[in-house]
Amino acid sequence: MADMTSRRPLTVGFDLDMTLIDSRPGIRAAYLALAERTGTYIDADLAITRLGPPLAEELIHWFPAERITEMSDLYRAMYPEIAIAATPAMPGAREAIAAVREAGGKSVVVTAKYEPNAKLHLSHLGIVPDAVVGDLWAEQKAVALREHGAGAYVGDHVGDVRGARKAGALSVAVATGPCDAEELRAAGADVVLGDLTELPAWLAGYREDGYREDASRA
Repeated sequence: MADMTSRRPLTVGFDLDMTLIDSRPGIRAAYLALAERTGTYIDADLAITRLGPPLAEELIHWFPAERITEMSDLYRAMYPEIAIAATPAMPGAREAIAAVREAGGKSVVVTAKYEPNAKLHLSHLGIVPDAVVGDLWAEQKAVALREHGAGAYVGDHVGDVRGARKAGALSVAVATGPCDAEELRAAGADVVLGDLTELPAWLAGYREDGYREDASRA
């Protein structure tokens, strides 16, 4: 049997919020702290139902446009002390990263989150990908996915599906965020999983299919 790892290096990209981490408790606390600090009402419970897009897209609901940069900087400065410890890993997150490594592959986290804070989350939770790229959303993620040679990208949002498709990568969606399975399929996801606990078994089948494809070409 051909050595699939050497013939086709495996790199899998992962989104962060609501894919690898359940960022709702931490982000909710951060928005409440921002509201208290600025005296501006923010419906934190509503905000955490639409995670995925960049921070500025949420802040524009609560602050005038001319204050978005200022408020983004303040939020990001407050975030580590408030949100990191409050944020757990999603079920199966560590096992998903381990499955890629055990298959001889590499994992890269590509997220819209501010990169330093993304790295703090992963370090706190003991999740160790091979690379982390932040501050990219939807189709912008294709830049990092191509740079790292990702053959698949795992995410919870239709924006992640668009990013994978733009990069020419397989879109593997998990229905753990604001977009349900039907919405993810309609956006063009190639594979829809309930959550990351299903990823190791899917990956094993995906790799086996790759072996068969290589053998058919021999």
